[in-house]
Amino acid sequence: LGQHRSTQRKVPMGRADEAELTADIIELATRYGRYGYRRITALLQAAGWAVNVKRVERIWRQEGLKVPCKQPKKGRLWVNDGSCLRLR
Repeated sequence: LGQHRSTQRKVPMGRADEAELTADIIELATRYGRYGYRRITALLQAAGWAVNVKRVERIWRQEGLKVPCKQPKKGRLWVNDGSCLRLR
């Protein structure tokens, strides 16, 4: 055909349970505000999800989740309910 093989790429297919997994990750991140994506992965695996750390980290970054910085003991200036922040 005369085409270089690097021009032929498959379109990435999403999984059927991606929306449910994303909802569970957001729910766990808001419930456990100080947990990062690694511990959220362990909670998901304990709940029966067959996921690995890389997939959870990818969804974590796509949703703009981050663990808030630790606050000083006195003079707290930020949100003190321990919820995870979503950057939109």
